[in-house]
Amino acid sequence: MSLNERISKVIEYSNLTPSEFADEIDVQRSSISHITSGRNKPSLEFIIKIKSRFPELLWDWLVTGEGEMLKSELPETTPIKEEIEEISETEKTKTTSLPDLFTMMNNDLDFGAEQPEIEAPKSTAGESFIPHQTTAQEKISDSQRLEKSNNEIINQAIGNQQNKIKRIVLFYENGKFESFEP
Repeated sequence: MSLNERISKVIEYSNLTPSEFADEIDVQRSSISHITSGRNKPSLEFIIKIKSRFPELLWDWLVTGEGEMLKSELPETTPIKEEIEEISETEKTKTTSLPDLFTMMNNDLDFGAEQPEIEAPKSTAGESFIPHQTTAQEKISDSQRLEKSNNEIINQAIGNQQNKIKRIVLFYENGKFESFEP
């Protein structure tokens, strides 16, 4: 049985129309008709979408056509399955629960005792450089003034009077502009 025929069989199994099936696995409707007609072969992504939507399908059957179509069609007990069940039963009896925080706290005799402080390692003189501390007066003289003196403000106002406005231009968002001359 070809891969295209297996896809057609999955569509029949789903009890959906081809267009509903395409919507269900989130592919284009035309890709379903191209694959079922044999025109195109399905991609890996297409097969993964089918498998994720229908997890009961077996990979071996879907990809190669070998084995059964559905997981439920497999025999219930196999020798390997029996061995796995035996191993899991013995593991269940061996498993012990891990202690939780509160169990560990009750068993800790030193709980609440103060921890000794760990001293920081001493550094040698060559490891870091500490700059010379400046006095408060040096810091003040190095800083900038926050306000201007009255003389500075008057000089600035006089300087602005010498600069006269020649033209004001307004630019608009639509690309137009206006020019004003006093």
